[in-house]
Amino acid sequence: MHFPVHTIDSAPADARRAMTASAARLGHLPDAVAQMATSPRLLDGFLKMSALFETATLDQLSREVLIMTVATRNECHICIAMHTAKLTDLRADPEVISALRDQRPLPDPRLAALQEFTLAVLDTAGGVSDEQLDAFHRHGYTAEQALEVVLGIGTYTLSTLGNRLTRAPLDPALGGP
Repeated sequence: MHFPVHTIDSAPADARRAMTASAARLGHLPDAVAQMATSPRLLDGFLKMSALFETATLDQLSREVLIMTVATRNECHICIAMHTAKLTDLRADPEVISALRDQRPLPDPRLAALQEFTLAVLDTAGGVSDEQLDAFHRHGYTAEQALEVVLGIGTYTLSTLGNRLTRAPLDPALGGP
């Protein structure tokens, strides 16, 4: 195995605080976190960025739509499972969840605008057209939220690529072995 599944005791010292906090918040230490701990800076960076993204002016459902858009695009099975559960807990429309998982356009026009804008930012490396930015704004999103999309993409690109690189398994709580 290229990336060990660390315990708090076996992890690099600089990762232990973040691992302990994650375990306390989640009630267990996910293998993805235990493997990411191989790089304390990656783990700490993701957790800090995630906490920042949680304070964004985008509402919680919109944040989850963005996360799932990045997770499905990057094929991160852990993020897809985890954020499907979060969307379910939020009582999101099952058709929205299904469309996100299948990478289909969303039935809700405002959430669809966010999904389309997120994909446009990814596809153009941030060089979206004025028309794409205007379409995002027409659905009630602000200039600040356009930049928060970049924060969300950065945060969950870090997570999804880290999870894929380490080949982190799906936790039993999310339907894994």
